[in-house]
Amino acid sequence: MKKRTAFFKSINFKIALVFAMLLVVTLEVVGVIFVRQLEQQNLNQFKIQIQLQPYYDNAIIDQLSRSNTKSADRQIGQIIANVNNQNITEIRVVDNKGTIRGTSNGNNQSIVGQKTTDSNVKNVIYNTRTYQQVSYDKQNNTRYYISAVPLINTSGATNNLVGVLYIRANLESVYQNVNNITLIFVVAALVAVTIGLVLAIFIARAITRPIEEMRLRTMQIARGDYSGHVQVYGDDELGQLASAVNNLSVRVEEAQELTESERRRLDSVLGYMTDGVIATDRRGKITIINEMATDFLNATDDQIVGKSILDILDLRDSFTLRDLLENEEQVVLDFSTDEQDLILHASFALIQRESGFISGLVCVLHDITEQQKIDQDRKEFVSNVSHELRTPLTSMRSYIEALVDGAWKDPEVAPNFLQVTQEETDRMMRMINDLLNLSRMDSGTAKLDLEMVNLNEMFNHILDRFDMIIKNGDKNQKNYSIKRDFTRRDIWVEVDTDRLQQVLDNIMNNAIKYSPDGGIITCRLLETHNHVIMSITDQGLGIPKDALPHVFDRFYRVDKARSRAQGGTGLGLAISKEVIQMHGGRIWVESKEGEGSTFYISLPYEPLEEGDTWE
Repeated sequence: MKKRTAFFKSINFKIALVFAMLLVVTLEVVGVIFVRQLEQQNLNQFKIQIQLQPYYDNAIIDQLSRSNTKSADRQIGQIIANVNNQNITEIRVVDNKGTIRGTSNGNNQSIVGQKTTDSNVKNVIYNTRTYQQVSYDKQNNTRYYISAVPLINTSGATNNLVGVLYIRANLESVYQNVNNITLIFVVAALVAVTIGLVLAIFIARAITRPIEEMRLRTMQIARGDYSGHVQVYGDDELGQLASAVNNLSVRVEEAQELTESERRRLDSVLGYMTDGVIATDRRGKITIINEMATDFLNATDDQIVGKSILDILDLRDSFTLRDLLENEEQVVLDFSTDEQDLILHASFALIQRESGFISGLVCVLHDITEQQKIDQDRKEFVSNVSHELRTPLTSMRSYIEALVDGAWKDPEVAPNFLQVTQEETDRMMRMINDLLNLSRMDSGTAKLDLEMVNLNEMFNHILDRFDMIIKNGDKNQKNYSIKRDFTRRDIWVEVDTDRLQQVLDNIMNNAIKYSPDGGIITCRLLETHNHVIMSITDQGLGIPKDALPHVFDRFYRVDKARSRAQGGTGLGLAISKEVIQMHGGRIWVESKEGEGSTFYISLPYEPLEEGDTWE
């Protein structure tokens, strides 16, 4: 929003006011000097005008020197009465004894013959020097000029003071003239100040116009608008400043574009990073966080930005900010919950300037949950393989040691020992083959030999073999029955027949192993819109709820002792899962402890339309 500056607060007014003040002070000083000089000059001129001609002085001196005072006084009165000077108000003649011998004031002739009371006249008589004074009459509000001049007779051998000539003149005409001239000067000064103020405003506007344009331009730049430029009016300082503002605008725009480009690049990098990134200030308060980090911490930007990184990462009990700044620690953080596992590896690095000043901290969060799980699975796998191989090897070693010790000579014991050794060897071979199959599947070297088969017939064929086992089995064979629940429609699916048969054989064997004698195994085959689902349900002991997520793990057994006694390797379901996933399908189990289990296999399926053929 543009804020308008009041005129009396603007630089225009200030410059004009300065010019006006300078003009007023100049005129004031000039006026004072001029008036003083004019007053002094007029006074000097006035003093010259009221001076009596020398022959008046000589005539008065001659009369004062006479012995006949009455006749002399009459002559003195006539002499001063003949003085024609309008500026003189009164002329008095006083002898050297202080007696007034004559006055030009016709209304005040009674003072003739009286002693003078004027102190100025007495001082002249006593000191024999001229006295001049400007006095002010308050009653008449009038200024007067008073002059007392000693009258000296120079005709004799010595100069004798014979009297004093006292002149009193009205100065109002002088000061009236000075006041008139002063008034003219004041009026002229006011006119000059007014004209100067107007000119100063125009000059100030001419000076401040480029400044105002530069101010508006800088405000534009501050708002992020870099369009337009300041007009350059000349090559003076303001013109150079305008050129500098234009150059600054271009440089700021380039810098802003570069900064914005870097920011977008940084946002893009941070946004597409698979690692979480957190940046803090020097006090450990979070300033930047990318989307992956907020996902890891299960929070929003508003909940994280401004908070301490020690609190967000729950490190306050283990580390201080100084520990992170000085040691650049690498920490493993466990954010696992009941719903999901999450383990993060946090790496810390300093944000440091060239001067060495530490302005912040960067933390990179890397999800190592899968890596930790793989490491744990690898450890468990090695432990399980070692354990699974140790048991048959220990058994074989015991039987072989017995045979070496002489049991081979016993025709009843030796064949039994050799048979057990052969069974354990076969078991280890099966385990090694299963491990090799899993290894090929994990590495992606295992290939599927796909062909289009009728899944109804294939599933029936597998189940028929298990029916034959019951019919041809010995008396120790567990008795069971197989119930089929198939769709009537033929389902043609492209699968690897051998591997799918291996999966179904494995699940059927498990169902038979864990079903009670005389149990019913229910096999179903149905189709959905784009999937075919096979299920095998037994009536066994079922699987505990906490064991369901681990049924397809390698070497996992719900009942380890019973499974090992029945010759299982613990890899069948793991292989089955890998095979089904290679087909793009899914395998899962539903079970309740004591109520049996149901294994489901879902394979992708595209129904054939009438008229579809293949070679």
